[in-house]
Amino acid sequence: MVGTQALRNGLDGILAVALGASCASCGDLLEQPSRGPVCAACWRSVDAAIPCLFGVSGAIDDAGAVGLYDGALRSIIHSLKYEGRRSLAQPLATRIRARCRIVLEGADVAVAVPLHPSRRRERGFNQALDLARGLGLPVSRALRRVRRTESQTALSVAERHRNVRRAFAPSRLAWLRRDIAGHIVVLVDDVSTTGATLNECAVVLKELGAREVRAVTAAKVVTSLH
Repeated sequence: MVGTQALRNGLDGILAVALGASCASCGDLLEQPSRGPVCAACWRSVDAAIPCLFGVSGAIDDAGAVGLYDGALRSIIHSLKYEGRRSLAQPLATRIRARCRIVLEGADVAVAVPLHPSRRRERGFNQALDLARGLGLPVSRALRRVRRTESQTALSVAERHRNVRRAFAPSRLAWLRRDIAGHIVVLVDDVSTTGATLNECAVVLKELGAREVRAVTAAKVVTSLH
């Protein structure tokens, strides 16, 4: 064990000098690059944040997040989503499992919020699906996105709800729909702002017979959108 740790420390020293890699969150040089693209200090910052169990409405029965969309957590999610640092999905999923235990308790299946096929091709992956795969639940692709929506970033609450209305539908594969009927389903996404996207997905899942639809995300935005 000591020998393995010494070997890893030596490898980290060589990589730190050779690569000069910086933390995907704070930008400081990584002292232990073999342990991923985020430094230990930034992960400690995330772990020190207060878990966010947020209010539910519409078709969502319960919801939670690792923390607020701010600081190191925001930078880490940005690196996963927009810089393709897919190795960050597993440590984020591990934190979702730990910090959203109440929401995940008794759940039968996870469903990632789907991307429109065109956006999936552009990005090369769906970050929500990568997170869902790390939760220790069976993952169903029972939903599909049938309409490409504009970015939600600059939209008001009402505009966000209109933007995603009827943007989701059941999968065309009938056998996938059987994953949902009578089960407790957990929707998974990277960030929740107003909950509009999660609610639209939950409506479809309940139409498929889901007993409960809960939601977990890596972060929750506190917004003053009108």
